[in-house]
Amino acid sequence: MQTFTLFFLITLFISTLTQFWLAARHIRHVSQHRDRIPEKFSSQISLADHQKAADYTCAKTRMEYLSILLHASLLLYLTLGGGLNALNQFWGAQFDDSLIQGMVLIISVFLITAVAEIPLSYYRTFVLEEQFGFNKMTPALFLGDLFKKASVGLLLAAPLLFGMLWSMEKMGEYWWVYAWIGWISFNLFVLAIFPTWIAPLFNKFTPLEDATLKTRIEQLLNKCGFKTSGLFVMDGSRRSNHGNAYFTGFGKTKRIVFFDTLLSRLNPNEIDPVLAHELGHFKHNHVIKRIIFSFAMSLIFLWSLGYLMQQPWFYEGLGVSASSVPSTALALLLFFLVMPVFTFLFHPLSSLYSRKHEFEADAYAAQNASAEDLIRALVKLYQDNAATLTPDPLHSAFYDSHPPAAIRVAHLQDQMQS
Repeated sequence: MQTFTLFFLITLFISTLTQFWLAARHIRHVSQHRDRIPEKFSSQISLADHQKAADYTCAKTRMEYLSILLHASLLLYLTLGGGLNALNQFWGAQFDDSLIQGMVLIISVFLITAVAEIPLSYYRTFVLEEQFGFNKMTPALFLGDLFKKASVGLLLAAPLLFGMLWSMEKMGEYWWVYAWIGWISFNLFVLAIFPTWIAPLFNKFTPLEDATLKTRIEQLLNKCGFKTSGLFVMDGSRRSNHGNAYFTGFGKTKRIVFFDTLLSRLNPNEIDPVLAHELGHFKHNHVIKRIIFSFAMSLIFLWSLGYLMQQPWFYEGLGVSASSVPSTALALLLFFLVMPVFTFLFHPLSSLYSRKHEFEADAYAAQNASAEDLIRALVKLYQDNAATLTPDPLHSAFYDSHPPAAIRVAHLQDQMQS
């Protein structure tokens, strides 16, 4: 067994075992606190709602076991199990052009992984979400979404993939610089067209009609110095009872989107601080910072790929025969298949960075709206989305992009007193 093969297997075992351990901790911790509401929320959350959130959280986390097993099994099959080798040989016999062969190889792998995940997604939607009263999807809508996602993904990814493979083959030693420029351009293009061209394929967006609420929101936007292309309501209730609000786009395409489920649950006083929180992300340039960080990491990854694709041990250590190398498509596939295994233990750093931004956005909301109303809105959202108030601290630190409810509320209460 090659050294790199052994290193890969050990790393995969550690990451998989860690995921199982974190899930088990989370289920145990939430279950232990199921019958007692945290003191901070006892006046706002009923025991029945608290127990529903605990049961929902545990059910979702148990599904993580299946997801973890599926991803690990697929990875082993495609690499050391010979799946990539077999697919590469099959498509190599069908096409002489290396670029076309590489594209169909990569697309076929992603289709295989997408199809393998459909049963879990179907169960999650029509069994788990249905059981807890959140699902509004129909099988026809579910299948329609799958088709739309696949079509849009293929339409957008095919030119990017062709450009990436062409750069790897034709642009010499520093191909990764040109590929990186192409990747940046692609992402900025998608960000620009998403609000007006992609999102409407899946949901209906209508201008906010409530004149009183619209006036309140516009006053808040003016106070915060924020310009937007429009205020929209999304028919989130068509698929789920979960509620949310978000900003999308950038530059002149920026728009504010409210789920209809959110507007039906919160009163205007509570909507203000929720919106102010989102404005805080823009005021602190969180979106730009995350984009810059993402682009910086992609440059490092592409540079690493440029090195690894020239190393026979990289292919052979992951189950690809020496006769197939060097191959740009195989290198690209192998790199992005195994990269999550080697970066998994860095999850807490990413989560910590995200939670820092959430605290900053909460502080901004407390300064420009009411911290007390934001607390009430957050409690309603936790209640409506059946989000647990008692997550396992380690599981939360590893995965959660938002601070746990108790910590977040405590920070907001500090803002009220300062």
